Amino acid sequence: MAPFADRDGAGRALGRALAELDLHRPLLVGLARGGVPVAAAAAAALGDGAEVDVGVARKITAPGRPEAGLGAVAVDGEPVWFDLALQNAGLPPDVLDDLVVAERTEAARREEAYGSGWRGRVAGRDVVLVDDGVATGMTARAALEALVAGGPSSLVLGVPVAAPPALERLADDWGGTVVAVLVPPDFRAVGDVYDDFGQLTDDDVLRVLDR
Repeated sequence: MAPFADRDGAGRALGRALAELDLHRPLLVGLARGGVPVAAAAAAALGDGAEVDVGVARKITAPGRPEAGLGAVAVDGEPVWFDLALQNAGLPPDVLDDLVVAERTEAARREEAYGSGWRGRVAGRDVVLVDDGVATGMTARAALEALVAGGPSSLVLGVPVAAPPALERLADDWGGTVVAVLVPPDFRAVGDVYDDFGQLTDDDVLRVLDR
């Protein structure tokens, strides 16, 4: 049996961990798709005025190799790059401009479809970016940089599970607070800590947000 039954259970555990912080009426921004049910369950566990919104960041992959993550981009802000992956692929970022535009466009489409409203809500707030796990940290970093530009009072990354190397990169490249329920030294994949880690659809996200 995995540590978490599903994303709801992981979110409840994350909510208990976040309760150790001094957060006032936090806004939990779930990173779609998998971070949204985690954020909703964490907010319910926190209570005390916690609210939920949704954001999108998209992985940038090597042409013809969708499994090879090179970086990520959100609707706002510059793309962030996984320098070692770029070096291994022999690709300078400027040759990926078309991919960046395509992924940013898809991120914008999804935020519009979900009714994302975080840009008008983060200023002066305690904000938590939530995902269902961090493997490389690229999508989290892209989303964090977009949220920083909104002027939150504080910004935390909250996840049920994170890979140790990803936390090291986030510490070096971002330097903010990360709350991770599990940091397995033998991390292989985010889905390993879930009994149910099924792929979610846009409709799944909308159902969670409607609740």
